[in-house]
Amino acid sequence: MGRFMKENQFANLARSREDENEELRLIFSRLEENIHRVIIGKEEVVRLVLVALISQGHVLLEDVPGVGKTTLAKSIAKSISATFSRIQFTPDLLPSDITGSTVYSPKEEKFFWSPGPLFANIVLTDEINRTSPRTQSALLEAMEEGQVTVNRTTHPLPAPFFVIATQNPYELHGTFPLPEGQTDRFLASLSIGMPNRPSEQKLVRDQLVTHPLANLEPVTDAAEITRLQTAARQVTVADNILGYALDITEATRSHADIAMGASPRATVALVHTCQGLAFAEGRSYVIPDDVQRAAIPVLAHRVVLKRRPSFQSDDAVRIISGIVRSRRVPV
Repeated sequence: MGRFMKENQFANLARSREDENEELRLIFSRLEENIHRVIIGKEEVVRLVLVALISQGHVLLEDVPGVGKTTLAKSIAKSISATFSRIQFTPDLLPSDITGSTVYSPKEEKFFWSPGPLFANIVLTDEINRTSPRTQSALLEAMEEGQVTVNRTTHPLPAPFFVIATQNPYELHGTFPLPEGQTDRFLASLSIGMPNRPSEQKLVRDQLVTHPLANLEPVTDAAEITRLQTAARQVTVADNILGYALDITEATRSHADIAMGASPRATVALVHTCQGLAFAEGRSYVIPDDVQRAAIPVLAHRVVLKRRPSFQSDDAVRIISGIVRSRRVPV
């Protein structure tokens, strides 16, 4: 009798957990559909940005001006009822302009902490490579540890904390390449790209009178995003799948064309992204397709290629793609 009751309790607990996961997947779907009302024809990019959000990472959007990088970030922020701030990066921006500083009050004769725009759930850092490396580096602690230290005092950032950074290609005038330590803090780097003709036609027609962003309403909140993040981390990663991910990252460290391969942080990011993809697809386990799908957006921006005149900016993508194709896929 006692054994039967115990088995029944386990069964009820499993059903309860599955019901909760199904509810959370519906929340994710509503969030995705809401963003598609603004971002037309870019389903894969939207999916990967949201996967980064529930994987507790940050996203770097690199593309030419005018393809919708800022619009995508704003649509995510408006779809979530959470605190939001936008930082326009410029050459004269100082680290204290984004982290905050202590301010002296003559009236009360003491210093007060004045938090900067980083203290929000969703932070859009627009044109991050328009500012100096000194200010870019001010984001390192915030993105990695969810906190800011000013004058030897540590201030925790709100949870969830999600940075969406946009940048123009380095070849454009007035840009500063991000240091390797900074790019390594981004879970994924994505390019939106030009829309096809039907998508661009719909995009233009939707904006004839007003921008769709003006009518976008929240469909979830910060607390539900935290629940999504917890659920994504519970997705199972089998040993052979973990080995597959390790095969790929280790291959970047011995590749003839790569000067600096993917770090252990990159391996962790790859696995977390796979968990997020599996959750978004309605699965409780990671499959090899998840690893293949996540490899380029997670790894390509982290590797440093050897200096060769023939290399172009997209060669890292080509090299990672070749590594993925060369690894044996686990059964």
